[in-house]
Amino acid sequence: MKTTLDINDQLLADAKALAAQQRTTLTRLIEEGLMLRLRAQAAGKARAKLRLPVFKGRGGLMQGIDPLSNKALLDALGDDA
Repeated sequence: MKTTLDINDQLLADAKALAAQQRTTLTRLIEEGLMLRLRAQAAGKARAKLRLPVFKGRGGLMQGIDPLSNKALLDALGDDA
């Protein structure tokens, strides 16, 4: 599809130089740039929807364990630490 774009003169010159250096067309260079931006946006939306699982069970510490004491917590873990 053909379309008309207004592009900054220096940006266009830089893009043409890069296309020539990479032995590709300006059209292909622009298409690749658009694809990269669209993929990045889609990936950002996918990341924003990520939700961490939350444990909603009951429980807590066993009686007699001081939650403010690292030593008491480590002792309660025993060999699992």
